[in-house]
Amino acid sequence: MASLKDMRVRISSVKATQKITKAMQMVAAAKLRRSQDAAQNARPYATRMAAVIANLAAGVSGDSAPKLLTGAGRSQRHLIVVAAADRGLAGGFTTSIVRVARDRIAALLAEGKDVKIVTIGKKAVPPLRRLYGDRIVESFDLSAERTLTLSVAQPIADRIIQLYDAGDVDVVTLYFSRFKSVVSQTPTALQLIPAQVEGGAVTDLQGATYEYEPSEEGILETLLPRNITVQVLSALLENMAGFYASQMTAMDNATRNAGDMIKGLTVQYNRTRQAQITKELIEIISGAEAL
Repeated sequence: MASLKDMRVRISSVKATQKITKAMQMVAAAKLRRSQDAAQNARPYATRMAAVIANLAAGVSGDSAPKLLTGAGRSQRHLIVVAAADRGLAGGFTTSIVRVARDRIAALLAEGKDVKIVTIGKKAVPPLRRLYGDRIVESFDLSAERTLTLSVAQPIADRIIQLYDAGDVDVVTLYFSRFKSVVSQTPTALQLIPAQVEGGAVTDLQGATYEYEPSEEGILETLLPRNITVQVLSALLENMAGFYASQMTAMDNATRNAGDMIKGLTVQYNRTRQAQITKELIEIISGAEAL
């Protein structure tokens, strides 16, 4: 049985931990608001670009269509881009993203496909390295980035396009967590190459005819690489909002659990202390009667 001193030390330790988790919860809550606004502000831009590409794609076909739009005509080699967190203490945030990506990788390998992996965020590397370490071709660490901008997403997009242009991959899919609310973040798969234009809302031209200068193909050649950068940035912003929401929830639960533990330890401490006092009184009374 632990001594009173050991119990006091443990209670003090739990209280110190509770202060840390409470502070982290407050910091996550403050950062969540900014991250949520950034993620929501990026959505209209990404959606509008998808709509523009969908309108342009409707006017191109055949060999003149950009390869980023039509693909290489095969789907044997896949690139899985896994965007997760750079830090922990956020519950199952990273685990949920990696699990969905891992299931997809396993399914592709079972079909005899060749799979390569690009990771974004330090926490995505260890769980994937254990099973598919030889398939990881690039890892991006964004822990030093204070803000997420196009300049942060650009090297990731450039690496993806480089692998595609070199003929190393045929299909590129990005896995990230889409932010819905503080208690809901959904692991999402987004195909980057070939570009998915079905999801873009095609603008009704109401019978009007547009002539493009340069041609639709020329505009798409410029827009499609830019679209990959925008989609990557949007995914990173969604991830950041989801991470802080998960961390806030996890730290709130940790603070509550620490409070419950402190109450339990305090009750145990008081009972042990009372038992010792009672024992000492009995010994004193017994000694007095013996005299």
